[in-house]
Amino acid sequence: MKFELSSLVRGNIKNLKPYSSARHEFTGKASVFLDANENGYGSPLPATGEEGLGARFNRYPDPLQWQLKFQLAGIKGVPAENICIGNGSDEIIDLAYRIFCDPGKDNVIICPPTYGMYAVNAEINDVEIRKVNLTAAFQLDVEGILQATDNNTKLLFVCSPNNPTGNSMNRADVQLLLNNFPGIVIIDEAYINYSKQKTFIQELTEYPNLIVIQTLSKAWGLAALRLGLCYASLDIIDLFNKVKPPYNINEASQQLALEALQNTEQVNEWIKEVVQQKEILINEFRDLSFVRTVYASDANFILIRVDDANLLYQYLASNEIVVRNRSKETGCQNCLRISIGTPAENKNLLSALKKYIP
Repeated sequence: MKFELSSLVRGNIKNLKPYSSARHEFTGKASVFLDANENGYGSPLPATGEEGLGARFNRYPDPLQWQLKFQLAGIKGVPAENICIGNGSDEIIDLAYRIFCDPGKDNVIICPPTYGMYAVNAEINDVEIRKVNLTAAFQLDVEGILQATDNNTKLLFVCSPNNPTGNSMNRADVQLLLNNFPGIVIIDEAYINYSKQKTFIQELTEYPNLIVIQTLSKAWGLAALRLGLCYASLDIIDLFNKVKPPYNINEASQQLALEALQNTEQVNEWIKEVVQQKEILINEFRDLSFVRTVYASDANFILIRVDDANLLYQYLASNEIVVRNRSKETGCQNCLRISIGTPAENKNLLSALKKYIP
């Protein structure tokens, strides 16, 4: 079956004339900018650096973030034109709904337990959610997913490594879905930097129905900047750029991200340390009498099943340690999700756990 992107796009989006900002319309060199009703005097921010913060932030940012995209392209090996940057991955998810899903008509498939914003955005956009639970091993139920589709199925969300379980999805299963799913397959790789699995961004030319989401919030340590990364075909990226707000990424986030992306060696060192600390925690967790299961993880967190998750959560909170109680998630009864902290943080956690009396 030949993939036709246009058949999946909402009619009003096909006909949408996008907003054209002042920075969209002008190309070339200029020394005087009188096109965007900005404050040419600057801003009241402190005057530091060659130009001063005020001189930098009184102007609207590049609406397409080209400098940042070119930097990412060099790191990821993907053309800058195949990248869209969102105000966090949540904006990318929301844009996908608004581009492809007609409210009250279309449906999407999610695979619980998984990242909660897929369902939240479906509800916000009035799109039917079809849940095909992961297997007991937290893998994709490929047959169940394909059976759940119909002519109005537009999106499939695959989180790999998965949140909250931490495991990567079987690559052959994902490829089978890419070849047979009738809509867009969105692979959320927020935790891919910690995984031994290969990213799917190198498969964009092979699968025109593929969208890969990554983030600078996890391994890159830029959660406060809210920078989600979308990799897809030129046609899909054009749709995202058409629908997104014109200045969705502020200048401060763009400049700080550019600086951060110069430090790949530091990030790689942190990733190695997180993986080492994770192995220490896994071994320690297995020796605790109240821990029933320690799940394998390709992420920067560990899911554990305990005797009573609510009691243990409350105990840790009383010791000023906050973890995530995932007991209400499908298949995660009495499960806590514990992020990998610094060595000092992990030491405090283990000390508290060893004093816990169920």
